[in-house]
Amino acid sequence: MIVDDEKDVTDSVKIGLERLGFCVDAYNDPMIALANFKSTKYDIAILDIRMPKLNGFDLYREMRKLDSQTSFCFFTAFDIFVSEFEKIFPDTSVKTFLKKPVSISELAKLLNEILGERQKIVKTQ
Repeated sequence: MIVDDEKDVTDSVKIGLERLGFCVDAYNDPMIALANFKSTKYDIAILDIRMPKLNGFDLYREMRKLDSQTSFCFFTAFDIFVSEFEKIFPDTSVKTFLKKPVSISELAKLLNEILGERQKIVKTQ
């Protein structure tokens, strides 16, 4: 899942990742994304931080209430300081922050790393 209020971002990421074999649901409205978010439906959700109606951090909190297994990444056009984020979300399982723009190949590499880690966790349980 990718959620970003910029349609050109979601369109390009969706097309690029689907060409590489990923299944992607893209949303430009965080409220609609939240309404369609179901437990265990998504392996990874990539959320833009700054969006109208519901910012990425609040969307993360709401999604986390519904599913503790989904991995999360944040998209941002701004610099983010991980130490500040950790103060706000001390118990989070967010893997990374992605600074826009990011290439599809970089994004795919990161997603594959996260998916590989998830498979290791599932196999050991």
